Amino acid sequence: MKRREFLASGVGATLWATGRPKRTRISRAHIRLGYAAITWGGNDARAIDDIAALGFRGIQLRQSAVTTWGDRPGELKQLLADRKLTLVALSSGDVSLDPASEHDILAQHTRHARFVRDVGGRYLQVIDQRPSGRAPAPDDFKRMGRLLTEIGRRSADMGIPLGYHNHMGALGQSPDEVTRVLDAADSRYVRLELDIAHFQQAGGDPAQAIRQHAGRLLFLHIKDLESPIPGGARDSYRFVELGRGKVDVKGVFAALDDVAFDGWAVVELDAVPDTTRTPKESGAIARRYLEASGRWNDAS
Repeated sequence: MKRREFLASGVGATLWATGRPKRTRISRAHIRLGYAAITWGGNDARAIDDIAALGFRGIQLRQSAVTTWGDRPGELKQLLADRKLTLVALSSGDVSLDPASEHDILAQHTRHARFVRDVGGRYLQVIDQRPSGRAPAPDDFKRMGRLLTEIGRRSADMGIPLGYHNHMGALGQSPDEVTRVLDAADSRYVRLELDIAHFQQAGGDPAQAIRQHAGRLLFLHIKDLESPIPGGARDSYRFVELGRGKVDVKGVFAALDDVAFDGWAVVELDAVPDTTRTPKESGAIARRYLEASGRWNDAS
């Protein structure tokens, strides 16, 4: 669907003209649950099989999927359809502040947006790079806002909304920095993909972020973290299965209820914290947590 057609539709007009998702007046969020393939370390075919077997109805893939299926997106589209999985998002990589890389960066993310469209997916996700060896300057946020807007405009031309992913070590790391990046970008083309664990590790309250940025919230990464790591430095951290860390995941879901969020939440675990477990076993822990919390709804 072209951007003009997308804007002309009822959903498109609401989404792009106001920057706000179309929502019904409900007292509880309508959350569709997906799972991220990152835990499988690039073995995307196994991830697709395992995530479908766990009962999730969405999946987030990384650039490894483009390497495997980039010249035959129809094959991946059929594979996902056979497993009853929606491609919620593609992790498209970083956005650099280096002017010399601008042409290649824009081309890369445009190519990835086209891949998402051809696979029948929903969103494109990007992360911004933090300047090396110095603190971020005001011009960094302005430049990043312009770059994100251009990527979002190009992806919108293909009917693929852009999600900006907050991340430790990125330009948008702290809560204030995330807000500055969003303020610098055009809200019609750049929405927030909130990672609740990264946001908390950077000193923020993810539930408050949901309420603050409700009008820009595209989708979420639902994840937990342990910090500090036992025996590690005070600022050390690692990601763990849902319910096994310090993130108030239930409070996050309550905030999503408060804003009547209607969209996707992708459970993510960067790596299995206990090497005696498999990625699928870690996914089963997440499912049991969601069931016990009364949140295993649209994914079942």
